[in-house]
Amino acid sequence: MQAYFTAQLEQYIDWLDRRGLSKNALADAREEMLDHESFMDINSANPTWLPVQPFKRKMGVSDADWDASLPRIATELRKGRRDMLRRVLEAAERLEHYSYGEAPAITAAAPAPALPASSTLGEAVDDFIAEHSRQWAGKTIGQNRAYLNILVEYFGSDRLLATITKQDASEVKKILQALPSSRNTKPELKAMPLMQVIKEPGHKKIAAKTINSHIQMFKMFFDWAERHGHSPHTLFEGMKVKKDKASESERRPFTPNQARLIYTELTDNPSGLVRKDSHKWGMLLGMFTGARLNEICQLDIADVKQDGDTWFLNITDEGDDNKSVKSNAGRRKVPLHSELIRLDFLDFVDSRRNGTRLFPDYSYSANGGYGRNLGRWCNESFLPKLGIKQPGLVFHSLRHTVVTRLGQSNVPEPIIQCIIGHARSGVTQEVYLREGYTLEQLKEAIDRFAISRAT
Repeated sequence: MQAYFTAQLEQYIDWLDRRGLSKNALADAREEMLDHESFMDINSANPTWLPVQPFKRKMGVSDADWDASLPRIATELRKGRRDMLRRVLEAAERLEHYSYGEAPAITAAAPAPALPASSTLGEAVDDFIAEHSRQWAGKTIGQNRAYLNILVEYFGSDRLLATITKQDASEVKKILQALPSSRNTKPELKAMPLMQVIKEPGHKKIAAKTINSHIQMFKMFFDWAERHGHSPHTLFEGMKVKKDKASESERRPFTPNQARLIYTELTDNPSGLVRKDSHKWGMLLGMFTGARLNEICQLDIADVKQDGDTWFLNITDEGDDNKSVKSNAGRRKVPLHSELIRLDFLDFVDSRRNGTRLFPDYSYSANGGYGRNLGRWCNESFLPKLGIKQPGLVFHSLRHTVVTRLGQSNVPEPIIQCIIGHARSGVTQEVYLREGYTLEQLKEAIDRFAISRAT
């Protein structure tokens, strides 16, 4: 117990020596100390405001050992936290960072809003990832862990969250802006420490969009840490950078004429470019649903369902162990556009009834999921031979096209988000309309998408 709090105290004192703590942080620390004193006076083993999980991990205490040692171990942990905070406040007063000259003597007080026990960065990141891993796809878990590892690498895993300030967050932002985009792909950069790799000349820096993805994850982490008692404050609010000017390679929607050309080639095949039904229907599903490439290519026959008069795609990660969705919002029902019905898509589905998967010729790849083959055919063969391959125009542009045209047809944004699998935000959508929209509403919306005639 003593070793645990001695290590925490040393970190706090070191931080005080180098930068000090804000008046608000010190006032909160004082309130927490008084709260611990109050619990001691009533001899309560209540775990409120105690760093139970961090202590167990750091000291190797199992759940069984903890339970067997109650209530004494909780009392001792509270004593340790109280006395450690007292030492921090004494040190702060000696260093004249904050004066307690007019403060009343430390006596028992009624419980007040307290600063939760500060966890170490590494422990909090592990808890954050563990909690959210059930909601994220495997690839998303790895990506978000990589984002947060920047914090761990910069501050160190043992850094207390309470000692990370807004000024520190600003320094992290500068680090991101100097980070080479090829750090994780070039072995010589991958092996370099963070503070060294940002000084390497001649390397393209990560894009503003990637910087903002990092910052968004950092903000999400600190918001979570504050809510769960790992940190006394949140950080990275309003710190995103301005977006880069649109580059030629940025994905964009197809023009009406380009979309019509694609549609004509897929349905009439005048140039003989479409030789597989899986290519034809995979592309048409992308064109009329806005679904992601892998969501389409991993579909099972059983994922094409009917509810009343409405046929829909049940986009899910259930079934094949390799099926995945990008997020919780990715699990959704997308009504089949009337044009797909008119083109006899349901007959194509019936022709595959002797199997399980709708597109069995699309094999699984660890890197590209089930969508790699269709993506390559579209981007490297079909679009170039149609003469419309340009930077930024790829299979994913079908999704951009659906979103753009539905918006131009006055479809409300929350309904578009339901169709394409983006999370709806705001109190109305997240609380009052949690159940979402009906299939009939989504069907009416998606049928507003139309392919205009080429000119």
